[in-house]
Amino acid sequence: MSRAASAAGEPHVPSARGPAWARWVGWFLAHVVWDTRVTGAERVPRGGPVVLAANHLTLIDGPLLVGVAPRGLHVLVKSELFHGVVGGFLRAAGQIPVDRTMARPALQAALGVLRRGGAVGIFPEGTRGRGTAEQVRAGAAWLAVNGGALVVPVAILGTRRTGESPHGLPGLRRRVVVEFGEPIDVACTGVSRREAIDRAAESIRAAMGDLVATAQERTGVRLPADDPRATV
Repeated sequence: MSRAASAAGEPHVPSARGPAWARWVGWFLAHVVWDTRVTGAERVPRGGPVVLAANHLTLIDGPLLVGVAPRGLHVLVKSELFHGVVGGFLRAAGQIPVDRTMARPALQAALGVLRRGGAVGIFPEGTRGRGTAEQVRAGAAWLAVNGGALVVPVAILGTRRTGESPHGLPGLRRRVVVEFGEPIDVACTGVSRREAIDRAAESIRAAMGDLVATAQERTGVRLPADDPRATV
């Protein structure tokens, strides 16, 4: 981004180079540190704008998603992590800091990625919980509607078990599951932009919930029974 663009207040759209090498770091974590079984990666479109919408259990879900996605991915990551060495790594990897009290700048940056035909990863639940996807925020829907993107629901299982902290790491070589669902087209004509986003959010919530439920049945890997948000 040029200085002129920055001065004009335009969002900083991260370079596509970061995800290209960050995928190898994520792959190492997914397949060497942990035993990740990936299903449905062929369902992710190899070109064009796409939003990968995943449930959220713990700290490693983002790096894991980057490592198993079949194309370079810019993930929205909470801004509190963008400090020190970790923050420098995340920025170099092309990830997008999001302030959950003011998400607009992050969404605009992610929209820039989509408009150049890139892929964005987002956790629509907004925070780490049980990962059921029963409630999702509108960010993924806003991106898909405004960016003309398909949405691929993603189910992540095994990164946290009952009683474990959402800030911790899974045990070495733990079995983890990542399943990609069928892409959904949330384009909607003849309605207002607000209604289109609302309809898209409901479609994304339903697709994510169904995928998480079927992935549990198929693999036998279950979501944790406790919700860390209930203890705050």
